[in-house]
Amino acid sequence: MWTPTTRRQYSRDGLRYETDLTDAEWALIAPLLPEPRVRGRPRRWPTREILNAIFYVLRGGIAWRLLPSDLPPKSTVFRWFSLWRDSGLFETINHLLVMADRERVGREASPHRRRARQPECEDHRERRPARL
Repeated sequence: MWTPTTRRQYSRDGLRYETDLTDAEWALIAPLLPEPRVRGRPRRWPTREILNAIFYVLRGGIAWRLLPSDLPPKSTVFRWFSLWRDSGLFETINHLLVMADRERVGREASPHRRRARQPECEDHRERRPARL
């Protein structure tokens, strides 16, 4: 149930786009992202803006070329998306956030996997287990 406190807490009114990260969300994700390199040219776009652009594309289901002009260029955003996707960063972030949420509600952080059961159907002709 929404209360005035939770409405303020989860409000996205002050954001440029609904897909932009809030400060609290950024505080959770920022430590998981790779640090900028010490050597070389400094980054032109902040990591948070690149991540906001990635979420804009993924949530909206739009083509990369349709990114608004106030977000980083599509080539930059797609390059970072590809690097993070291929390195497994998004899976890591998802796994850690799910574990934190499970702990928050008092459940075991990482559930044990159970073996898949074999189907219990039978071949009606000879009463033997069916081959699936």
